[in-house]
Amino acid sequence: MSQFVHLHVHTQYSILDGASAIKPLIKRAKALGMPSLAITDHGNMFGVKEFHDAAVKEGVKPILGCEVYVATGSRFDKKRGREDRGHHLILLAKNLTGYHNLAKMVSYAFTEGYYYHPRVDKELLRTYHEGIICCSACLGGELPQGMAASIACLGNPLVFWGGTAALAGLAVQQARGN
Repeated sequence: MSQFVHLHVHTQYSILDGASAIKPLIKRAKALGMPSLAITDHGNMFGVKEFHDAAVKEGVKPILGCEVYVATGSRFDKKRGREDRGHHLILLAKNLTGYHNLAKMVSYAFTEGYYYHPRVDKELLRTYHEGIICCSACLGGELPQGMAASIACLGNPLVFWGGTAALAGLAVQQARGN
């Protein structure tokens, strides 16, 4: 059995980015011997229930997540222009508390942070970090963008993420690739 697990997967619920229908995706993961599979659609969790039910039915452990957009400032700031679409960040629920916290963040992203995309901010990440595993996402993430721009403070992820204890764990996980 393969020990490989995809932790960054977009389904048809990632508009204009994902093309995978959930049931065939789960069946393919099972056929390849994957013990688990994550769902990380862009900015939403619309497919989570369908994904969970299909995965459980096929004997594949579902990992529930979302690729959120993180505003460069406050999620309430909507004056920066279209270029502030937010950096990408993968959040995975480690347990039920993490799932509830992820659902809260994504809901707030729509109700309070929507500006071209549903956006969270570092305040939400600080408040609802419990039970969440954070990954750096794609090249649209803050850490990869900073690395590409050769930002000097990347040597210390605590400085890069503002030095707060709640974000420190997330930042260190990002920096180390865990």
